[in-house]
Amino acid sequence: MCSETTTIGHRVQGVPAALAVGQQDNAWPSKTIPRNTIRPVEAIPSDEPRTPRSPYHGPVTSMVAQDAAAAGVTGDGAAAPARRASARTYRVRTFGCQMNVHDSERLAGLLEAAGYRRAAEGAEADVVVFNTCAVRENADNKLYGNLSHLAPRKRSNPDMQIAVGGCLAQKDRDAVLRRAPWVDVVFGTHNIGSLPTLLERARHNKVAQIEIAEALQQFPSSLPSARESAYAAWVSISVGCNNSCTFCIVPSLRGKEVDRAPADILAEVRSLVDAGVLEVTLLGQNVNSYGVSFADPELPRNRGAFAELLRACGRIDGLERVRFTSPHPAEFTDDVIDAMAQTPNVCPALHMPLQSGSDRVLRAMRRSYRAERYLGIIKRVRAAMPHAAITTDLIVGFPGETEKDFEATLDVVRQARFAAAFTFQYSKRPGTPAAKFDGQLPKAVVQERYERLVALQERISLEANRALVGHTVEVLVATGEGRKDTATARMSGRARDGRLVHFTAGEQRVRPGDVITTAVTGAAPHHLIADAGVLTHRRTRAGDAYRAGQRGVGLGMPGIGRPVGAAHAVGCPAGCGQ
Repeated sequence: MCSETTTIGHRVQGVPAALAVGQQDNAWPSKTIPRNTIRPVEAIPSDEPRTPRSPYHGPVTSMVAQDAAAAGVTGDGAAAPARRASARTYRVRTFGCQMNVHDSERLAGLLEAAGYRRAAEGAEADVVVFNTCAVRENADNKLYGNLSHLAPRKRSNPDMQIAVGGCLAQKDRDAVLRRAPWVDVVFGTHNIGSLPTLLERARHNKVAQIEIAEALQQFPSSLPSARESAYAAWVSISVGCNNSCTFCIVPSLRGKEVDRAPADILAEVRSLVDAGVLEVTLLGQNVNSYGVSFADPELPRNRGAFAELLRACGRIDGLERVRFTSPHPAEFTDDVIDAMAQTPNVCPALHMPLQSGSDRVLRAMRRSYRAERYLGIIKRVRAAMPHAAITTDLIVGFPGETEKDFEATLDVVRQARFAAAFTFQYSKRPGTPAAKFDGQLPKAVVQERYERLVALQERISLEANRALVGHTVEVLVATGEGRKDTATARMSGRARDGRLVHFTAGEQRVRPGDVITTAVTGAAPHHLIADAGVLTHRRTRAGDAYRAGQRGVGLGMPGIGRPVGAAHAVGCPAGCGQ
């Protein structure tokens, strides 16, 4: 589901409502960017200037200091691409899910590999990239509102560039340029690696560039990456989705599921750990189906591949925390529960979307499970991991939802006792089957049900968090998690079960990336308070890197096929790891 806007390096606040498109159209100077002119990349003559192709294909390096990169040396000792005397600056703004956050790190890595540098906080960037979401209507509004906000600046500075990528770009295609003709580049979900070349061509030719691929060109993990965190990283295990939920547009924008080879995934995780990363989150639209759609045709289908991947992560020295998102209840199997419970570094946390507690609504959503099965999974997870924190996604106001259907959702929420729930009002998305369903509900009805559901879940979350008062928790210290940390003189981080903890460090020199233990002294629905001081403090290489100002620089991983010389590990499919 779509979440708040984030920015690589900075958090973005809301912008004024979009300016009238017609007014912008009429006012826009066509001499800067010809309106409604779309030239596919293939149409550009080959002798026109091209951005040098990134040399970053091969093993991920360890952490690279920014000053080393500026000196022109990469992590493997090779010369970096020559930077312009005055490098152009960039900022990436991200709307949506964790997959988009992961892709935005790749976009930042691509731009830095091509010689751009991240804009300083508060400074205007030469290039602004929007990585968009299409799951909810407000994502459209956010994008076009932000684009309208930038229009006056673009008009006064034609050399500035604006690029739009991600799911909304894949959906709207050339409509982006019709609504915002001052945009320079539009690219889709399957070809994020094209961004530097498209920017260079748009700048050289003074013509907007659009490139929307219909199929995946390369795994995002094969591209350079500029991570914001020294201690935590996203690792994509698959892209795309084979499900057909009637409310969701993602499969039509991300394509069919394609799985990475286990060896590639484990090699990336090892490289991240070598760089000081303590926590990885395995990403997929449906992680439970991992193993049935390997990109490498030499790898056999293996429905147990995800459980085996979790266990393989457990054998990586130095990897302290493993998380994953998101599983689908229809394909959630007991071997995954066993792997979670028996692998010490897999966190006791599970985010599993429910969407509705009504079997009738689940059927209309084309969610191939029912409430009884969902609750059965939760029961088995808690039997194996009694202290697991289970979170979910819920949709209120799906077409045709009756009061009885909604009460069924409330009943499942009471039984499940989620630690937290991401609750959304149904958003009608053109191109999805549900958009044409009868029984679209009035806004007032949806809002009233939404407020009742949120109130119930907040009570449950508060009760669960209050039960932890007096308990000791281990916290991986983070940055950017506590909006009031400065005012309250606290620091923040995540417990192993994913709960947010605000704690008082006292005289301890605790840094983001360090690991502490502390006692819980208070609770709220969405966080824990620990004001009794730090009980233990472990300094880590991730904390060292944070203090030194180093950023995680990944130089790309092989994306397709079995790595040469990869060994076959016991308990894994062919090529599972070293």
